[in-house]
Amino acid sequence: MSAPRSDDRGLRNPSAERLPGRRALYRGRRRGVAVAGLAAVAALALVLGFALASAGSHPHHRGPGAPRGAGRTPLARRRPSASRTRAALVAAELATNRRILSYTSYIAQGVPRVRAVALTFDDGPGPYTAPILATLERLHVKATFFEIGREVRTYPALTARLARAGMVIGDHTETHPPMARLSRADQAIELDEAAHAIEAAGAPQPLLFRPPYGSFDSTTLGLTRARAMVMVLWTVDTSDYARPGVGRIVYTAISGARPGAILLFHDGGGDRSQTVAALPRIVARLRQRGYRIVTVPELLREDPPPAGQPPPVSLSGD
Repeated sequence: MSAPRSDDRGLRNPSAERLPGRRALYRGRRRGVAVAGLAAVAALALVLGFALASAGSHPHHRGPGAPRGAGRTPLARRRPSASRTRAALVAAELATNRRILSYTSYIAQGVPRVRAVALTFDDGPGPYTAPILATLERLHVKATFFEIGREVRTYPALTARLARAGMVIGDHTETHPPMARLSRADQAIELDEAAHAIEAAGAPQPLLFRPPYGSFDSTTLGLTRARAMVMVLWTVDTSDYARPGVGRIVYTAISGARPGAILLFHDGGGDRSQTVAALPRIVARLRQRGYRIVTVPELLREDPPPAGQPPPVSLSGD
């Protein structure tokens, strides 16, 4: 038989009255229980108070009177996803290209409306792409890289790094052939395979094209137009591929610079250590002369090719 239960009014079992010392024993126990209970209540109050204070101070806490979403980062301030950012960049570049393609198929120099020049690099990615990128980032310069598809497949991580750094990547064909010597089908393959490699490496869809050796024909222009690509030639060829010396590369770039100019360098195809060494001097002198350094898409927006410019002429003699 179980012992009778008690409440705060005392014992319900009369037999306890007849047992010597039982009442005194119970009172002692009752005092102990009361003290323990008070201690437990006090401890619980402290815990609850701390929890409520912590919850009220948490940046994501929303009290009963707070509006829905209070304490959370507003959607407008959240960083957009990489895919949304890339889609926005491609859409903006497409809009600019369509405007340019409405009256011409190429750019070799912008209308000199603003004092800006574009630095461009061909034939990469390769072993010298990383030091060139590091130099550009240190100098806070954005540039445009025209990449060969087979090189992208060899160094996909470099293409991804360029894209993450905000550099623009254009199509320089899959295998670097003189395009004017190829059939229409082969030219299309050269364009599309390189574009696929660039996108597979993590860069946006390329919407700029630079012909290897400056070789192209009407077929090339028809293919690029169908792909909403603007062909990008150049104003100044620094001939850095010939390794003429750092001083000569600097002199050629600076002496040929003018508003709207496109300067041609190389980050692939051989030893480009002279190009790496020349870049800081070139950037410093351009800035001293009041030039702003931009990407080709920026040049197309701010300093587009002039209306009425003559049809492009292949630079390779094809």
